[in-house]
Amino acid sequence: MRPYLKIKERKKRKILEETFEVIKKSSYKNRKKTNYNSCKIIFNIALYFLIAERDIQSVKIDALTHPDPWKRNLCIRTILLTLHEWVIDKVSGNTLKVTLDEINAPEELKEETYIALRKIRKAQKAAKRKLGFLRNSTIAHRDPDALLQYRTIRNLDDLSVLKLASEFYAGADLFIDLVSKLILESSSLQGLFTQLLNSRK
Repeated sequence: MRPYLKIKERKKRKILEETFEVIKKSSYKNRKKTNYNSCKIIFNIALYFLIAERDIQSVKIDALTHPDPWKRNLCIRTILLTLHEWVIDKVSGNTLKVTLDEINAPEELKEETYIALRKIRKAQKAAKRKLGFLRNSTIAHRDPDALLQYRTIRNLDDLSVLKLASEFYAGADLFIDLVSKLILESSSLQGLFTQLLNSRK
């Protein structure tokens, strides 16, 4: 499976890296503009998503197929930590709702955005509830009882973590697909004009 997955993921990785570069450069440009706050918020949220997705993408194949069981286990724990610490409300929360209202985004686009975010929050809540102890004792803080830490690592339920990762991806992919629409809305003449007016207020 390993060679097959590498070939299969190559195209997706290339698209992800190219998208990341575009969003990163745009984030830098928008950071300097003080009049277009909604643009800054949307690019920041998009970059936050893409960083997490690139982290997971970097270890995903090894988590599934690496011949060394310890390396496989470590990659799965890295995915778990990323899912656990990835808190969308830190960068969006009510801010995104205000942003969508400010740029007069269509109701359909708002609803699609909220659905994607709900899926992601649901996956993350499940990760915290089901795998919080595993995260704390094996990858984040690490249990001082070394034998307990080792047993927890050894008994790691790979499928539970990977299932939660796939649920995260379902929501993240939905949101990433919407990013281009959100950028177009915030960069439209009406969107830019509204942001300019609000910044002057």
